Amino acid sequence: MSSDPIRLEVRGAAAHLILNRPDKRNALNAAMWGLIPVLLERALTHDEARLLVVSGAGGSFAAGADISEFEQVYATPERAEAYSRSIATALDALAAFPRPTLAMIEGACVGGGCGLALACDMRFAAEGSRFGITPGKLGLVYTLNDTARLIRAVGVPTAKDMLFSGRLLDAPEALSAGLINRLVPVDRLAGEVEAYAALLAATSPSSARVTKQLIALVEAGQAEDDDATRALFLEAFSSADFQEGYRAFLEKRTPEFGKG
Repeated sequence: MSSDPIRLEVRGAAAHLILNRPDKRNALNAAMWGLIPVLLERALTHDEARLLVVSGAGGSFAAGADISEFEQVYATPERAEAYSRSIATALDALAAFPRPTLAMIEGACVGGGCGLALACDMRFAAEGSRFGITPGKLGLVYTLNDTARLIRAVGVPTAKDMLFSGRLLDAPEALSAGLINRLVPVDRLAGEVEAYAALLAATSPSSARVTKQLIALVEAGQAEDDDATRALFLEAFSSADFQEGYRAFLEKRTPEFGKG
């Protein structure tokens, strides 16, 4: 087993980005934030991986940023800016990853860990998971991008509650609030994610990629088609995936889609 604090594994239709500091409940240190964009680029070289799964080793997703580093990383305004920029770069890179992303959550999903989960498209969680965003308890603030991702998931009232109080939400409340998409017993979590990866493997990767682009535009405030979005829509009709998809439908067989 790798001793790297974060690693990438490809298993069938899913690439797995695994936080690997179980003795620290996968608290995210500076090295891990710096590695995330590198490993995301590496994941894109695996065409067979239709889904990126982010998870934590040892029964926790991530307990937050590694507070033991704070005295060093916030020692000067310059170092604080560099550290904060590294975190933002990692989270924004995950949010912009062109393939579907899913956070597979057990145990603690708090602070920077919750921010990491929110940067994913979907969140599947095990019973007993706990969620919170706690900058208010440390005299810090959440970035605008992170705040926007939280608001898109749970709405303004719940986002205010979470940020002002820093309290932990149990898994049923997180599901009710829209913070997670699915809640399952812990022994079924891996199977649910594997089944979802298989579902995506049977669909068009180019459709998923363009759909993520369109969703991002809507989230950014675009409400109507323009020349660029109309072009994206029309280009699909000339794609290899469409040719394969409709022929497979007519021939009553499973399509074999190519690269995304």
